Amino acid sequence: MRQALHRLQITTSGPGLTEITDAVTRWVGEQQIETGLLTLFCRHTSASLLIQENADPDVLADLSSFFAKLAPEDVHAYRHNAEGPDDMPAHIRAALTQTQLGIPVASGRLVLGTWQGIYLFEHRRAAHRREIVLHLLGE
Repeated sequence: MRQALHRLQITTSGPGLTEITDAVTRWVGEQQIETGLLTLFCRHTSASLLIQENADPDVLADLSSFFAKLAPEDVHAYRHNAEGPDDMPAHIRAALTQTQLGIPVASGRLVLGTWQGIYLFEHRRAAHRREIVLHLLGE
């Protein structure tokens, strides 16, 4: 059994979904592990990870709009607002999504469906530098 660890740095441009499938796929391919499990972990409380459709950009736009309505920016709605009106809604959105994903690896490749892509979901208004930890375990 072998394992590999990597820290992927992603710069976001504000709220929305940033596809990271290519970067993750490239790194997995370099590890020469044929069969295993990849764990991705987002080291932040105001961003998250999603596996979502990567063919129609309207899906991503609709997801962003839905979460903006679900946890709106409203300084009167939340006690925690020391970091700005977008911070608490970002924590709520991250709590409703995922900070960790597990993806099987077979024949040295991610076992994703035809229309699936891996996304970092930025929930804050400003650009951020986010870190995703990749841990691959297999043989």
